[in-house]
Amino acid sequence: MRLNNGFEIPQIGVGTWTLRGETARQNVRLALQAGFRHVDTAQMYENESEVGLGIADSNVLRSEIFVTTKVSTGIMRNGSEAVRQSIDESLARLNTGYIDLLLIHWPVKDCVRDTWQVMEDYVRQGKVRSIGVSNFNRHHLDDLLSYANIWPAVNQIEVHPLMTQEKNIAYNHALGIQVEAWGPFGQGDIDVIGHPLLQSLAAKYQKTASQIVLRWIIQRDLITIPRAKPNHFKENLDIMAFSLSNDDMQAISALNQNLRSNALNDPETFPW
Repeated sequence: MRLNNGFEIPQIGVGTWTLRGETARQNVRLALQAGFRHVDTAQMYENESEVGLGIADSNVLRSEIFVTTKVSTGIMRNGSEAVRQSIDESLARLNTGYIDLLLIHWPVKDCVRDTWQVMEDYVRQGKVRSIGVSNFNRHHLDDLLSYANIWPAVNQIEVHPLMTQEKNIAYNHALGIQVEAWGPFGQGDIDVIGHPLLQSLAAKYQKTASQIVLRWIIQRDLITIPRAKPNHFKENLDIMAFSLSNDDMQAISALNQNLRSNALNDPETFPW
């Protein structure tokens, strides 16, 4: 998918949240060797070094891989110089030469402006190609856009059939900001995949419920990053050969309950 600065981002990638150590390294390598070209990590995940090693192990050309990382909330609270140092450290840990997409992980109160200005500087230096945000609602975006010199390319937010985010997505798209869905299958106590409708549609299309969810996301013109699990790589990539009907798309969207996988993951009440 084309970003508002002319760069392109693979519509489906692999997330690395909860992956640590050798598992992170191996899963990233296997994902790239399976055909993925988009890897998502974050400073808070504490696995950037392993992600970088997995990329190196894969023997896939760097120019073919899209790498995302995120500035952590704790770092943002420590000011501009701490943010600058953290980005330098991310670049060193990843060892990929540059970062394709650098995101603000959460809209930390009174810290976004300083962080964004540092991120813009890294774009000007050529060390970061695109910058964006994560978990931003409309008013967070409005505030950022009141002073941003570089427009955010991506907003990464929680999206799954029980949390459809239709208004937020429409607003981002109207601004030319691509939306990336994290947690497409839900997390914690939310069982998206086991929902009877999704199981029924899986039987109808002769696909898995996971593939139905990913196809629903793709047909909404969203990007998504399901967790890097080797036993699901082929399944997750094999979603371009079928389409959901409009009626089935609407039926899935009608499951919406504005239900977050974790009540704490609400940008309006987030602890920071």
